[in-house]
Order: sequence, then C-alpha cells, then structure tokens
Amino acid sequence: MKFVEYPDREFLMLSLANTIAGELADFLRREDHASLCVPGGTTPGPMFDTLSGVDIDWSKVTVFLNDERWVPETSPRSNTRLLRERLLTGPAAAANYLPLRADTETPEEALEGLAEAIRPHLPISVLLLGMGDDMHTASLFPGADRLEESLSDNAPLLMALRAEAAGEPRITLTAPALKGALAIHVLIVGAAKRAALERAQGLTPKEAPIKALLANATVHWAE
Repeated sequence: MKFVEYPDREFLMLSLANTIAGELADFLRREDHASLCVPGGTTPGPMFDTLSGVDIDWSKVTVFLNDERWVPETSPRSNTRLLRERLLTGPAAAANYLPLRADTETPEEALEGLAEAIRPHLPISVLLLGMGDDMHTASLFPGADRLEESLSDNAPLLMALRAEAAGEPRITLTAPALKGALAIHVLIVGAAKRAALERAQGLTPKEAPIKALLANATVHWAE
C-alpha cells in the first residue's frame, strides 16, 4: 500500500482527478479503450467535477460503479444519479456508462445480465474506491450476509449483499474483480477515516473488507 497525504481536500481532489485522467489517457494510447470503476457517495463528488472536464477520448472509456443500492435512479440514494450529476457531464458525458441496476424487484434477478455487460471490460483499467468508518468498501460490509463468499478468490463477478449497515439490498463487484484492477486508488478524508484505515491493516478482510484491496492500492487522504 502506498499512502499519499495532501495539505487539503481541494488539492487532493484536483491531484487525484489529474492522476486518474493521466492513467486513462495512457490506457487509451496503448489499447484504444479503458474502463473506470468508481464509488458512489458524496466524497468523490468534487473530484468527479474536475475529472468530467478532462480532455480525453471519453467515447472509448467505459464507466461503471463499484456497487449500487437497489433503488430507482430517481431515488436520492441512487449512486447512478450522483454519477449522472457529477461525472457523466461535459466531455465525460460521451463515456459508455454501464449501470449496476435493472428493473427487477431484487438484485439477484438481474445479476447474470449485468455481469455479462461488465465482463468484456475486465480487468478494470482504473479503480477508485471509497471506505466507510466501518472499513467497508464497495458494498462489502462487515457482517454482510454473504461477505465471506464475496471475498473468496472464486467469487462471481457480481453479488447481491444485504447488511444492517447497508440499508437497502446492494449489488456489488466482488473482491477478486476489484483486486484485478490494473490501477487501484482509495479516496478517504478526515481523521476518522484515517484511523479506520490504520485499524484495518491489523484486521482480517472479514473484519475489515477494505483490507482485501489494500496491498496494491494507493490511498489518497486529506484532513
């Protein structure tokens, strides 16, 4: 794990957007396509605002989420709604977006079709993760009903998980799909998240799911 500390959040967001844009541009030069997998939540919003305006060939970039709440896109808790407002605008509106959501009552009913859409874009070129105070990442929550299976090396690409802390049912990329990314970044801010990250390093992935992704990650932090 590489840990990078920034003097303030604004500089972190600008620097991380520049780093991710540079990595995507490198993949586009070498392979003529790239995939970007990102978290929901409010923390990455300012970084998305900057990244969305970067001058790269977004039409050759496929964007998808780490995870999604099983709610309609009209819900304020929809990660897709956040992405459309903050990332998939301006030049980045040309990106190919693959939603982790379908019009079914449960996520289990949609897993196969959603996984088939994502599979051609693996391994993920650039992965950005967040982390909760409880050390969850994506929808890999401590105590989730199928956490152990989702962390295993032979886990399917996508799984539906339920956890008390998660609220709604979730659909998430599993640990092996995330670990296979060619560039891995973790974005955290504030003293509580830094303390949680330090705790995670002494725990197992079952206790602290973020631990499963840290070995090859660059963690970006500001107070």
